[in-house]
Amino acid sequence: MPVADYLTAASVAVLAGLDRTAALQMMVSRPIVVAPLTGWLLGDPLTGLQAGALVELLWMGRLPVGAAIPPDDTQVAIGSTVLAITMGHLTGFAGSAFTILCILITLPLGKVGQLFDRWARHWNGRLLQRAQDAVAAGQFKKAEQSHLWGLGHFAAASLGTFVVIVAAGSLVLYHLAPLLIGPVRNAAPWLQVAFPVLGTSIILSSINVRRSMTLFGASFTTALLMLWLL
Repeated sequence: MPVADYLTAASVAVLAGLDRTAALQMMVSRPIVVAPLTGWLLGDPLTGLQAGALVELLWMGRLPVGAAIPPDDTQVAIGSTVLAITMGHLTGFAGSAFTILCILITLPLGKVGQLFDRWARHWNGRLLQRAQDAVAAGQFKKAEQSHLWGLGHFAAASLGTFVVIVAAGSLVLYHLAPLLIGPVRNAAPWLQVAFPVLGTSIILSSINVRRSMTLFGASFTTALLMLWLL
């Protein structure tokens, strides 16, 4: 895979990371959107759609709202898409089973994004006092620079998470993919069902309504339709 493709994916990771919490928040950072976009830019949108749909089902009920800092689903979706495409070319593996294997490897690495996000918020907390002092002193340009530094912290956190996921995932896949692809391929039909079922249960556990059976039926039907599209 050319270096330019890695740089393209890294650029998507930074922009989507900013969209996730720091700026715009146009929902481009959602796995179901950003993974197919990454796949399209790398020449394989179908792989991106498969990865994004499965990751989205797991994180639909966990959003980075307020002080909540869940694992970075955005970078997991981008990273698993990049790994499925790049390592697929390198190892010769392809198809939904290899995409699922890439997702399973990148899922725990999403915790790295959680750590980087906390780091960014910690440093932005320090910038807050600096910006307040600048405004009080009438130094509005300095306050604006503090705001831009805050965006830079989140951009660096997103880029760092992306690099860790792709680097660690590539290392694991290079050495273990030949050993793991067989069991994953055999279990792939069950795993494709497990993802939507698990995602539905997560959604239901995060809400408190009386008509839970109706919501369960609607969510399960939606998940089956997504599987049919895949």
